[in-house]
Amino acid sequence: MNWRAIATIYAAEMARTSRTLFQSVVSPIISTSLYFVVFGSAIGSRITEVQGVSYGAFIVPGLIMLSLMTQGISNASFAIYFPKFIGTIYELLSAPISFVEVVTSYVGAAATKSAALGLIILATAELFVDVRIAHPFWMITFLALTTITFSLFGFIIGIWADNFEKLTIIPLLIVTPLTFLGGTFYSLDMLPPFWQKVTLANPVVYLVSGFRWSFYDTADVSVGVSLAMIGVFLAVCIGVVAWIFRTGYRLKN
Repeated sequence: MNWRAIATIYAAEMARTSRTLFQSVVSPIISTSLYFVVFGSAIGSRITEVQGVSYGAFIVPGLIMLSLMTQGISNASFAIYFPKFIGTIYELLSAPISFVEVVTSYVGAAATKSAALGLIILATAELFVDVRIAHPFWMITFLALTTITFSLFGFIIGIWADNFEKLTIIPLLIVTPLTFLGGTFYSLDMLPPFWQKVTLANPVVYLVSGFRWSFYDTADVSVGVSLAMIGVFLAVCIGVVAWIFRTGYRLKN
């Protein structure tokens, strides 16, 4: 394993965050604060508690999960797309480093930035509501698995995309709606039986539910199923990335 190459690419990607500080950090924090103001005040005044937790605190894990997924995809997709756009991807492909080292550095940087942002949002949430973490180890586990998985997913999108518009299509039209409909702002128990069954087809439900369990020891679905779902998604993403580098899909043309 070429650790010097990994460290070099990783450091370069982390340095890019300082040049886009407002977009990378400040903007998501402002958006999350607005969610607390709008949903916490407007809806929270009508729904005082959900599953024994105040509504403002109840939505915290879902908001963090929303940020982890969208920022993980955004950071990783742009990181690999930009070298393709300016043509420096060929220097990377011809360098004496393996695809494992390339993916580790880019995905590692994207996951680090997303995880740091998630923790900042958690600290921001403390300014609005009283947040408690019942299972700190599992909270960190879900946070790490989610950031790595969706950073890998973003890496795949960055390779697949052939213009800047495609970088935002999947996050905006698929991931964000699935997150909003995945129990971020409500419990599945609040839905009619038919829609509860329909909602279970949404994979984001299992991520949000498992992450919320680590905070408040309450979940809509089994924690084991939540871990299994994210494990499957992670394995699929790893398999797709391996296939991309083995075939050179949208890398060598």
